[in-house]
Amino acid sequence: MTALRLLQRMKRDWMHTGRRPSGLCGAALLVAARMHDFRRTVKEVISVVKVCESTLRKRLMEFEDTPTSQLTVDEFMKIDLEGECDPPSYTAGQRKLRMKQVQVGLCLLVLSLISGEISSYQDAIEIELENSRPKAKGALLRPGPGLWAGAPRDERGGPALLSGRIVSPHDFPAHRELDGFLPLEKHLRRCDIPVSLGA
Repeated sequence: MTALRLLQRMKRDWMHTGRRPSGLCGAALLVAARMHDFRRTVKEVISVVKVCESTLRKRLMEFEDTPTSQLTVDEFMKIDLEGECDPPSYTAGQRKLRMKQVQVGLCLLVLSLISGEISSYQDAIEIELENSRPKAKGALLRPGPGLWAGAPRDERGGPALLSGRIVSPHDFPAHRELDGFLPLEKHLRRCDIPVSLGA
């Protein structure tokens, strides 16, 4: 009788849909035997109902998730629960969905922590690079006309390209002191290397 009552409760909790009845019968027989202090092993029940041990364990775990499994033996015999549970496949899907949401939340949290740490390291590296760069000294700090001062200008005011000839130091009147290249020019001419550094 207890096994039949258990089966009715399992049907009300949607455990029978999509399942063969032998697994539910095995779970009901095992629970009913334990409720009345008959020590039946899982192997004995399996040999009667002809299901795999893993199937029987799955049905027992599904029954464990129902409110009926929380009742004592006396409460189970006296109280008939009105409510129904969701089908086990639905609750398993909801559990997987919740686990996925938790994983996504954890990934986003870890990603935000790591990106914050990376940006702090990046700021520290940029500050260290800025401090370790050599400081400009002397002529580089003095404002002056620059290398292009006095050079030919185009219509936009920028330095004009000197058409068809090699640029020499003499093209820049502000920097006539570059004539120090002339000894180098003489040396290269001795080596038969054509050079046009002069005007």
